[in-house]
Amino acid sequence: MVKQAFKFITGGLLLLWLLGQGAAGAGTRPEVQEVQSLEQATREAAERGLPLLLAFSSHHCTYCEQVEQNFLVPMLISGDYENRVLIRKLNIDAGVMVGDLHGEIRPARRIADEYDVDMTPTLLFLGPDGKELADRIVGLLTPDFYGGYIDRGIDTANAALEQ
Repeated sequence: MVKQAFKFITGGLLLLWLLGQGAAGAGTRPEVQEVQSLEQATREAAERGLPLLLAFSSHHCTYCEQVEQNFLVPMLISGDYENRVLIRKLNIDAGVMVGDLHGEIRPARRIADEYDVDMTPTLLFLGPDGKELADRIVGLLTPDFYGGYIDRGIDTANAALEQ
């Protein structure tokens, strides 16, 4: 009797675990890809004829997390931005190394300094040459209008690419 109860409980736990694994995989949200190489990201955007939306962030920045989870991830999920912009993020925490526009591996913080990014989150809209195509978005002061600011930046960047 104890053996049967043990088998039943073990089987039930295994079944619950397997169901949980399936549910976890099915409900996985997309993530904003971290830039490993700015050269590669700008090249990918150029090949697709899109601007690059580059979100400068840091791991302990709650506003960065809000921007990513409330705006950037929903943009990826919707599919509405797939042919309008390539979305990537650049973590500028100490010790993070990234390829720059020329393929040279450097501290991400130095790349942020070259773009005069002093705080996170900062969103840049870049062309294939790495130059800004639209006004940057710094901070998260007005969440109610933030999506509109992003859309305006994307539209401005796309218009600049068409010229």
